[in-house]
Amino acid sequence: MIIDQTWYQNTENAPTSISAGGVVVRWEGKQVYLALVRGEKYSEYILPKGHLEPGETLEQAARREIEEEAGFSQLELITKLGIRERFNYAKTDWKVTHYFLFSTQQIDVKPTDPHRYYETHWFTFDQLPPLFWPEQGELVELSRSILEKTV
Repeated sequence: MIIDQTWYQNTENAPTSISAGGVVVRWEGKQVYLALVRGEKYSEYILPKGHLEPGETLEQAARREIEEEAGFSQLELITKLGIRERFNYAKTDWKVTHYFLFSTQQIDVKPTDPHRYYETHWFTFDQLPPLFWPEQGELVELSRSILEKTV
């Protein structure tokens, strides 16, 4: 399936849902690695993210979803990356997703989501595979830019 601009054009009657997720990086010496996940629905990679549960802050939801979909439980917040909006995969809900940039020292992880299968893989910024959602590719590039300024 090709994700085109129709996923990014909201209609007035679409229900809205709030989500949170993030970009997770780690360093090996001066080399930065980025974690991407892929699951049973996608052959392409995605960033871990998901719905906000009652009583959660956006950052708490991002951390929970990252642990469920990617397996990282030890995350250090670097910065908030911003908000991206689009339809969900089925084009039934308008998703407003808050993204954060985190670092970790964890390498070998196991996603904890009991309902879906995910696997986590590490990539350098120069060897990234295509991402399923175009706005997530933009967030990865934004993360690269932020990290280049801080290192």
